[in-house]
Amino acid sequence: MTEILHSLPAWLWFVIALIALFLARKPFHLGILALARFFHHSLRLAANAVSTAEGRLQLRNREVLIAAGREVSERHIEREFDRIEGAMKKELAQYPALHRKLCEQLAAIDEDYVRSAEVPPEPTSWAKAIKAVTEIPADRDSVVGDVLEAIHVSMRKAESKAREAYRESARERHQLLKRMMPAWRAILNSLGKVNKTVVGVQQRAKVVDGHMERYEEIVQGSDRAVRMLSSSSLVQFFISLFVLTIAAGGVLVNFHLIARPMAEVVGGSGSIGGYSVADISALVLILVEIALGLFVMECLRITRLFPVIGALNDKTRSRLMWGAFALLFVFALVEGGLAFTREILIQGDTAGDATAAGIQAGPLWITASAQMAMGFALPFVLVFAAIPLESFIASARTVIGIVSAFTLRLLAVILRLAGAGILRTGAMLVRVYDIVIFCPLWLEARFIGWRQQATVTVPSDSKDPTAKPQQQAS
Repeated sequence: MTEILHSLPAWLWFVIALIALFLARKPFHLGILALARFFHHSLRLAANAVSTAEGRLQLRNREVLIAAGREVSERHIEREFDRIEGAMKKELAQYPALHRKLCEQLAAIDEDYVRSAEVPPEPTSWAKAIKAVTEIPADRDSVVGDVLEAIHVSMRKAESKAREAYRESARERHQLLKRMMPAWRAILNSLGKVNKTVVGVQQRAKVVDGHMERYEEIVQGSDRAVRMLSSSSLVQFFISLFVLTIAAGGVLVNFHLIARPMAEVVGGSGSIGGYSVADISALVLILVEIALGLFVMECLRITRLFPVIGALNDKTRSRLMWGAFALLFVFALVEGGLAFTREILIQGDTAGDATAAGIQAGPLWITASAQMAMGFALPFVLVFAAIPLESFIASARTVIGIVSAFTLRLLAVILRLAGAGILRTGAMLVRVYDIVIFCPLWLEARFIGWRQQATVTVPSDSKDPTAKPQQQAS
């Protein structure tokens, strides 16, 4: 049987294959389409599930974003109210003294003003007598002329004395008015300070109004507030990431400053996990300094990474802050000493090489002082890395949520496209299958057409013989 099968020609095998494919056409079509529909529905269900998860993630991101924005707004409002309270306490504490000072200055000014008033002199009582004497004709009696002359001289003297008295009183009034000027200036200065304080409070009130409007929008959960918080989170994320990168550079510089002399302290022969014990010790020292800096910032309430520290009372928190700062200061001194030791070791190696080469080594104190200053200052500089770290952690939640939601949405779109592609691929495979067996299909179509034509012809031929007898009978 096997020899018979091997002896068959290739065209016969081709014909047998075409016949087999033709006979299996309908089951193959149904199987391909069923499989394509199965994968299509499965992928659509997966896409719907991913879309549902994306919607839940969007809702959660919105809630987290609103909660974070509300917390930040509450913190800003609290700080603004604290500043207003401090300013009001400072100014109101000085208000009694300022009020007393203003009252004293106003009383002194009022007294000086009353004293500086110009009182006109009263007319003399003998003016009427002089008028009566002047009405006597002088040409009839010489005595009258002498009396008038004496009166004239007396009047001139009285006029001179009155003028001098008036000038003296005017001088005194001017002195009193001049003495009022410093009091007026002091009052203007005090009122200027009060005006400055009031303007500052008004500006703070405007800032608080802006924060309150933003807080109300956040509490209401409006789309504008969500967009504003999203953009703010993205900006804070990239800014804090940039600052943390700079801080990482500072950590790297600090590590290189103390790594070599640390080998002299802990011994450079040991290793843990393929890393030198000196390198691990230097890295641990830097991380401990960063942790102490975080505790200092938490105790000062600049950051809020640890709610337990923020919940402590002021006295305990102050003690913890001073303790952490003292340890940080000690570690900074240790780093300064290690940096100085590093320069001594480098200078020793350089001096040995220079002596061997016959070259005189350069000054030691310049580079040693610079490295010691860097080793002492870098721990205090790294303390401020807590601020961008808090901002990075707070904004990373929003950024991760946005990226995750975008990834889920993209995955849902890909799953839908894959389902539609598989469905169309099944239809395309059906067409390709028909193309392969086009010859039997063509023969089948011709045969069906011939049968339909024969079916139409046979009834028309059988109808004419029956019609003739009917016509004859009529």
